[in-house]
Amino acid sequence: MFAPRAFPLVRPGEPLLPLILNNLRENNLALHDNDIVVVTQKIVSKSENRYVALDNVEVSANARTIAATCNKDERIVEMILRESGRIVRCARDVLIVRHRLGYVSANAGIDRSNIDAGESQILLLPENPDRSAAELRRGIRAVCGASVGVLIVDSFGRPWRLGTCGVCIGSAGIVTLNDYRGQPDLAGRSLEVTEVAQADEIAAAASVLMGPSIQGAPVVIVRGIDFGGDGTAADLIRPVDQDKFL
Repeated sequence: MFAPRAFPLVRPGEPLLPLILNNLRENNLALHDNDIVVVTQKIVSKSENRYVALDNVEVSANARTIAATCNKDERIVEMILRESGRIVRCARDVLIVRHRLGYVSANAGIDRSNIDAGESQILLLPENPDRSAAELRRGIRAVCGASVGVLIVDSFGRPWRLGTCGVCIGSAGIVTLNDYRGQPDLAGRSLEVTEVAQADEIAAAASVLMGPSIQGAPVVIVRGIDFGGDGTAADLIRPVDQDKFL
């Protein structure tokens, strides 16, 4: 697992594939079959121009009410509501929601840090991260001839745990959820509930090299993991009817 150095800042709407391939060449690196290319959500969102100018946001009465409760900018709250299916928790300085794509996280993943676009801009998650991962994977195959997996990762907080952790929000060419149910354990007993979120484990490992956003390492190459098959980040979303907490 390695992180190419000196990845450039991504301008709004700038294609991501050439930046990644040029950065690899500058680091004398080449992609191999079965590599996993892990990229941060932020550079994907920048490339897809998912910026929103806060000065242009029309705030609803509902957003104003919620913003007063959670002590947040009412324009950001409005965008959180637009990106979300429901509010999970709202308290002072906390707004946890179920994103329209199913992720449960603070502020619907909306961010305004390190986006080099001024205080009046925020950045949304990609419109469809699984599709973004698939497009990047196809592009790499077309240009390099390498059959790779692609993960798009973000940092989420976790219930009952302090600190954030890298998680997969977009995937292509990787089995994201390994189902071991029915297989024997070391004692020969049949496993009943064991499912492993392989894509999240890879995302967390890659995030160690990516580090905080100030470190500027938004791409990591993972090599030597057998990820054969296919899957999407959507495979990792627990259906609402199985959720015991929301």
